[in-house]
Amino acid sequence: MPQNPVYIHLMTRAPLIGLTLDIEPGGPGAFSRFPYHALRQNYFSAITAAGGLPVGLPHEPALAAALMARLDGLVVTGGAFDPDPALYGETLHPMTTLKPGRTDAELAYLHAARTAHLPILGICGGMQLMAIAWGGALHQHLPDHAPGPIAHEQPNPRDEPGHGVSILPGTLLSQVTGRASMQVNSSHHQGVRDPGALRVSASAPDGVIEAIEAQDGIFALGVQWHPEFAIDPGDARLLAGFIDAARHATPQDRRA
Repeated sequence: MPQNPVYIHLMTRAPLIGLTLDIEPGGPGAFSRFPYHALRQNYFSAITAAGGLPVGLPHEPALAAALMARLDGLVVTGGAFDPDPALYGETLHPMTTLKPGRTDAELAYLHAARTAHLPILGICGGMQLMAIAWGGALHQHLPDHAPGPIAHEQPNPRDEPGHGVSILPGTLLSQVTGRASMQVNSSHHQGVRDPGALRVSASAPDGVIEAIEAQDGIFALGVQWHPEFAIDPGDARLLAGFIDAARHATPQDRRA
């Protein structure tokens, strides 16, 4: 009986990839009357298609080191909320909405993943949290900063492109995608103002930072768009590059 090629591929050392989950309060008419975790299906299917084994991560900061010891890579996902601006020394903007339990867990996972030298991919809000974790800061509401013609909350469906981005040559993003530019979707009202110790690797035509990455040889890359929608050929290459890094990584606490 022919076998599914996806599963044949997964049998050849598929790295275990943790994806951070969102949380919803629950209630009458919701999936559950009680709080529940959730994540869009295409996050998982995109990691599977790239050759990884995806697993969801609950909001348990105390488990961060133990979880990262089992994983080969970390994806910090996006969501319709914002990190607490107190993390970068600012007060709350009227348009900023918080999920502190999720942010606390994701910061703990980022710290544990960095300590273990795990590959990291930040997507949309995950990229923004990476900037904060590396000492940077955000624009809390982009319309206050970049009120120009680029709609960073695009009006068309999220599985269609919203605008282009330019990728800086010589960056990890350029290397893994093989692209000098990409068409991407856009669903965010905040943006990276200061990447901290990370460097900028892509930007939108209006100058908004669209990708950031580490410079220490460890795969740590954040993108403002959602590559799980596979809008541009570079999206699949980006995810494949992340999975390849996870497949060949030797986490710090597993070294002899």
